[in-house]
Amino acid sequence: MSSPRLTETSYIVLGLLEQIQPATPYDLKRLAQVSTFNFWAVPHTQLYTECGRLAKAGLLSEQREDGGRRRRIYRVTKLGLRELAAWRDEPTEDYEEIRDAATLKLFFGGDPKRLAGAQLHAHRRRLRAYLELRENLPDAPHGWRWALEAGIGHEREWVRFWSRVARDAPG
Repeated sequence: MSSPRLTETSYIVLGLLEQIQPATPYDLKRLAQVSTFNFWAVPHTQLYTECGRLAKAGLLSEQREDGGRRRRIYRVTKLGLRELAAWRDEPTEDYEEIRDAATLKLFFGGDPKRLAGAQLHAHRRRLRAYLELRENLPDAPHGWRWALEAGIGHEREWVRFWSRVARDAPG
């Protein structure tokens, strides 16, 4: 069996499964919605297909329910755990690429006041959601809490930036 090309989605599946296995792709989708999707969005359908791909590669074991909907239930194999550990322990110098439509519109002359109003609303809402999540997950693993703190800091900076645009923009 050749080693498959692993992507960030692969590692999201492996990492989430390591924490809650056994699990169905639906279980992973629900967990991702309150964890990794806050900083790394993946289409839900991709989680389903990635589980099958990783199972074919021997990184996950797959079991089918005997009755009912015959859902697929996955666990991380020893090989999957080794791949996850190697990836997790490899330092990275990658940095976030900002792909923000409002900033792009601002750059090309969009109305700063209108853009700022909408962005402030969106980023304040996201910041509140992150703060609520932090409050409701006091016993979350340390990695989750650090990632959540990164999101909170990120949203606070966007609120600061767009507040300044709203305050200082002409008109």
